Amino acid sequence: MTVARRHRTPAGAAAVAAALALGLVGCDGGQETTPTAHVTAGGVTVTTTLLHRSDGRPELRTTFSPGQRGFHLYSVDLPAHGIDGLGIPTRLAVRGGLTADGRPKADVTTRLLRPAGLPTEIPVYPDGPVTFTLPVRQAGNAQRAEVVVSYGACSENRCLVPVTDEVIRLDLK
Repeated sequence: MTVARRHRTPAGAAAVAAALALGLVGCDGGQETTPTAHVTAGGVTVTTTLLHRSDGRPELRTTFSPGQRGFHLYSVDLPAHGIDGLGIPTRLAVRGGLTADGRPKADVTTRLLRPAGLPTEIPVYPDGPVTFTLPVRQAGNAQRAEVVVSYGACSENRCLVPVTDEVIRLDLK
């Protein structure tokens, strides 16, 4: 199991600044804070926030932001070992104080990428950030949950080091 690595990077700082600007996290005496955590690994900053929908049910919103322009992530629907061994599927799971109550849904649709010289097509998200929502259930008075992510970021010409089972600790209270 990998422990979350917290790095101060421009992309990570930008994600936290954006969350603060949107009021997703706060330290205003009377306002309740929204549980948010992030990690940067494999050239991607992953920011995860526990929100409550208008119907009161909780959902996890997780954004994968490649730190370099021109990089994409692979579809959550990609098989575990890719297609013909190509591609690293994006995975999002929870454990501890949260239980998934559905499948993750992306805010953008995939496109098919055909690697040069190969007949294979691989579903990828458009270059740039991708945000997933995952309906969850919170376990009673749980204080902490773990968000577990796996992914690979690639451009048309190269791939960054893939990340497998990266754990992001999320304080729920």
